Amino acid sequence: MRENRFDFLRLVFAGMVAVYHMVALSLSAPGVPEERLASLAEVSIQGFFVLSGALVFGSLLRTDGISAYAMKRIRRLYPAYLTVILISAIAALALVPEPREHLNGVLHYILANAVFLNFLGPDLPGVFEEQRFTAVNGALWTIKIEVMFYIVLPILVWFLNLTGKLRLVFMALIYIAAEIWRGFLEAKGLASGSGMIIQLSRQLPGQMSFFIAGMLVWEYRDLLRSKWFIALTIGVILTGVSYLPYAEAVRAAGLALLIGAIGLAPGPQINAARFGDISYGVYITHFPIIQTVIAVGLFQTSVATGYAASAFATVMAAFLLWHLIEKPFLSRDNWYRRHEKGDQAT
Repeated sequence: MRENRFDFLRLVFAGMVAVYHMVALSLSAPGVPEERLASLAEVSIQGFFVLSGALVFGSLLRTDGISAYAMKRIRRLYPAYLTVILISAIAALALVPEPREHLNGVLHYILANAVFLNFLGPDLPGVFEEQRFTAVNGALWTIKIEVMFYIVLPILVWFLNLTGKLRLVFMALIYIAAEIWRGFLEAKGLASGSGMIIQLSRQLPGQMSFFIAGMLVWEYRDLLRSKWFIALTIGVILTGVSYLPYAEAVRAAGLALLIGAIGLAPGPQINAARFGDISYGVYITHFPIIQTVIAVGLFQTSVATGYAASAFATVMAAFLLWHLIEKPFLSRDNWYRRHEKGDQAT
């Protein structure tokens, strides 16, 4: 399914998260309501989950065997992820005074993040300690959710095949169960004042409704392509309604309809990955780059300079990451390995 705008949507979502972090980390735009930008960042991450549900589900169905599927996922995600972690750690050792004293802390950071346990090692010793947030890369928490979905998906597909004609009912039940889980834990966390419970609500299975909604986008892609305007209209309504009290459960459905309609509607295609699929690179590099720009004082010198430097460095890092790490690690039969100017990686 190459004729779509999913690469464009992924890049938009990554950009929205990066903009939010520029404002939140630097405190450079006091007139901008941070809560609104936080909502845009949250819906962008949820949109990522919907797109992953669609694209990874489709990728699994096209792949012969679980081992091939697993290798495809590892090649696509892990080399770039580990590269960003290692570069941050090496930079810390190179720049902080008396690096030998910080070696254990750096190793702890590498090990915790390498196995997706970012919450156990968010900081590097001696780095960003005077800033509003001390985390080196606060955007990586979503990657473990992606990985958990990758692991669960083959089992889920096996159950879907067993249900036959009832597969839609089965998917709907998973959607509902995920929303109940997330809503219950979130309410319990707010009532008790426990940030840990609230964070738990945002992991799997609490986010599973967005992945399921994305899988439904793949299942009904032909219908969405032909009825895109109806899907767009209903998607706008449901997404808007989801911000009303007690109505958040419909957001995944609304986003899926919006993404399906925008991504699959007829008309000119937006080949956002013409020179490389940099959306993943933007997402996993922007946070430490923004933190570094803040640390060297560019935001204090000029807010515009801080934003420009952060944006430019993020885009350049994403391009380098794609061409030097991500693309070379893709399997030989991947679209990008066969087409220098492809339009969709799976």
